[in-house]
Amino acid sequence: MKSKANESQGMLLFRLSATQTFALGTLKVREIVPFCPLTALPGSHPTVIGTANIRGITTPVIDMAKAIGYQPVDKEEYKNCFIIITDCQRRVVGFLVRGIEKISECDWRNITPPPETLGTRAFLTGVMNVDEKLVQLLDVELVMSKIFPMPEDKLHPILADVDREKLKPMHILLVDDSSLARRQLSEALDSINIPYVVSTNGIDALEKLKDSAREGRPFDIVVSDIEMPGIDGYELAFEIRSNEPLSEAYLILHTSLSSEISVDRAHQVGAHEALTKFDATELVNAMLRGAMLKLEGEHVRLEGAIE
Repeated sequence: MKSKANESQGMLLFRLSATQTFALGTLKVREIVPFCPLTALPGSHPTVIGTANIRGITTPVIDMAKAIGYQPVDKEEYKNCFIIITDCQRRVVGFLVRGIEKISECDWRNITPPPETLGTRAFLTGVMNVDEKLVQLLDVELVMSKIFPMPEDKLHPILADVDREKLKPMHILLVDDSSLARRQLSEALDSINIPYVVSTNGIDALEKLKDSAREGRPFDIVVSDIEMPGIDGYELAFEIRSNEPLSEAYLILHTSLSSEISVDRAHQVGAHEALTKFDATELVNAMLRGAMLKLEGEHVRLEGAIE
């Protein structure tokens, strides 16, 4: 049996300093452009160096090095720099970087969590070896949260009391490698008094799913990130659908990627929904749809999802 989740995603490798290479998943990247003239943006975050007109879209440009604590890019360096245009968390943003190295094929199973020696302040979700060199995978969600804080109305869901009582009995698993995303998910459900279990990556989540099924209490609803080290969200979805004791979970892939990109593939691997981070009310309503199916005794496994 072949999983559609096994298709590898490219990694864009780039430099923020002379010695350290960083990476972004190519699904987040719209295009790469040489540095171009910028328009000042008064009152913006100190890491926003201006805006660029990219294909008719006014795009804020962030000095990525400065944003994660490295030496800021001097204006004299701009002419040799590149801007990575990303589509992340419902926002088009440009990241100024000192150099582009290459696009490398990547199996998410080969990405490991960042070592503790890098410290808790590191804006990282994982590390990998490319050509015998350590490459750090940036936590773009965390970077974005520091520069464009999420409005409060997006962080706390609006839910009627009667709907909360339908959701409360559900056994819910939240899976995300980003500490920021886990905190947002937890705060959203805590605010409406809904119990849940948290996992930091796909491998741990799969173990929790199997253990819970063996104990006779399989998870009813799984909310998972897509880009994660070890097993990504697509692969986790495929594993859930391929394993009969787990296959009745209502599966929501929750991602910073554009939903236009991810929704079709999410359905291919057996997920019911794909949502773009972060709108707490939208997410809780998706979970409620799953709860309603479970409470009505409906089978939730998507037929024909596995190839």
